[in-house]
Amino acid sequence: MTIRDDFLTTAHIALDLMRHPQVTENWGKPSVLPEFGVSGLVGHIGYQALPVPSMIADPVGDEPVVTLMEHYARANWTELEVDSEFHTRIRAGGEKLAADGQAALCDQFEQTLLDLEKTLPGQENRPVRMPHWGPWAVPLDDYLVTRLMEFVVHSDDLAVSVGLDTPEFPRHVNETVIDLLTRMSLNRHKAVDIVRALSRKERAPSDITAF
Repeated sequence: MTIRDDFLTTAHIALDLMRHPQVTENWGKPSVLPEFGVSGLVGHIGYQALPVPSMIADPVGDEPVVTLMEHYARANWTELEVDSEFHTRIRAGGEKLAADGQAALCDQFEQTLLDLEKTLPGQENRPVRMPHWGPWAVPLDDYLVTRLMEFVVHSDDLAVSVGLDTPEFPRHVNETVIDLLTRMSLNRHKAVDIVRALSRKERAPSDITAF
């Protein structure tokens, strides 16, 4: 399995959750995330795939290409408050995507996945970028790793928000996501604290979160 296979598989699992009747019933209610409604959270999950076709269709720019960890160090969104301009824009973007309702958003998301099933496998590992990140790019396959993390983390947020069990993702998807979260956690915590959290419950710190 490649990261591109994992991306498509994970996106389809997220789509099943996005379409669930309990999401429909709770569409206009708050989610478990501060200031984020269920509808906006579903829109944010959809956004993890919706821009990809245009990103791989756009010409490669002249921005510097950085590693995944350098990207997160530059973006620095993990340290921003919930009412920051960045997070406010993220929430507004999710709500905008959800404005036409659950069915329309899920149909658009599904069509995007069907298109990517044709175009993504043969795509070179070219640089891609999101304008709101900043003036840099990352390799496509690294970008898809970040989307796996977003799908897995926010699917849990959505499931908890509407009273469902969190979807099961393939083990290799979870391994990729946990590897990324661990590396991100190392940017915020001492290595020994992460080692203890994973190996010594009697000395485990109370917090090793990546963001």
